[in-house]
Amino acid sequence: MTDSEITAVVDKLLIEEFELEPDQLKPEALFKDDLDLDSLDAVDMVIILEQEFKFKVKKDTAFRAIRSLGDLHAYVLQKKSEM
Repeated sequence: MTDSEITAVVDKLLIEEFELEPDQLKPEALFKDDLDLDSLDAVDMVIILEQEFKFKVKKDTAFRAIRSLGDLHAYVLQKKSEM
């Protein structure tokens, strides 16, 4: 799977799980301020990412530093490259 395919899957998961509009999903979009997602949504995000990409997020402190969609894309790409 290419990097662009991975980011497209991440975006698709967010659209489906949180009922976001595709035009909201810009790399600079902040989860809290722009996408109106909270800490409970972050828990759901961890679950769907783990299920889709088959890696563990739960104890990874780097995940807690994610603030924007671009940060999330970079995080998922890094995790996939480590597999």
